[in-house]
Amino acid sequence: MLRANLAANEQAGVEPVEADVFKLLRQYRHEGRQFDVVILDPPKFAHAQAQLERATRGYKDINLIAMQLLRPGGVLATFSCSGLVSADLFQKVVFGAALDARRDVQIVERLTQAPDHPVLLSFPEGEYLKGLVCRVA
Repeated sequence: MLRANLAANEQAGVEPVEADVFKLLRQYRHEGRQFDVVILDPPKFAHAQAQLERATRGYKDINLIAMQLLRPGGVLATFSCSGLVSADLFQKVVFGAALDARRDVQIVERLTQAPDHPVLLSFPEGEYLKGLVCRVA
């Protein structure tokens, strides 16, 4: 269905890839590949509080490598659907990745779930969808 959608929208040269993101990004870095845009939309990394530290390391790792793969001025769209990772923590993790990658990164846009997905004040973890669109210098 994705390939049909790409063809219908005349998006030649776009090749969808399904792979282990940690392995694939490292392979691309090893090959010296570079991109104008990288979109990171991984599955939920933190299912329980005990997994939070590991999850933040995972988010930092994929964002750091993605930044290294971007050409100067490239766009990184990065997302988290882990409710235990707040928007503030996610931004700090991406900032840490930028420091380690030695790249200047600007937030162009912050993204969250649509208005038809309200958040209960008594359950802030319900605001689990978050994203940053960044320009990476």
